[in-house]
Amino acid sequence: MMLLIAERLQAELEHKLRPHKLNDSEFRTLIALFAHPDGTSTPGEVCLFTSLGVTNMTRIANALVKRGLITRGPSEEDRRRVVMKITPAGKRFVQKMLPSMLPRLKLLFDGFTNSERSTLNRLLRKLANNLSQLEHAAGDSP
Repeated sequence: MMLLIAERLQAELEHKLRPHKLNDSEFRTLIALFAHPDGTSTPGEVCLFTSLGVTNMTRIANALVKRGLITRGPSEEDRRRVVMKITPAGKRFVQKMLPSMLPRLKLLFDGFTNSERSTLNRLLRKLANNLSQLEHAAGDSP
């Protein structure tokens, strides 16, 4: 059931992003940066937030930099660290996309009580945590 739901949610997201020539990995990276108060993060932190692999982050960041949606460079505090930052164009893109996604997302939870939503959120977080621990124990973590 989870695989079916995940596949359909993925298809929905890809359908929304296709006209903008963006894939879900790139959009999740933008969302991760958008969610940070200052719009910045390290590639490793973005990987943890998005469940994207470190090996793909360079390709994703290159694509987003090329489109002018993010910048990437050394940290001001530690020049050895790389920092990615969402640009004003990247913020505008996310702000443009989210409203069109929210009504359909709200429909997915139609009929759920607040308590059921809260329980689902808690259980999904627990499941994600267990999955992270399993990946870490197996050496498969992103």
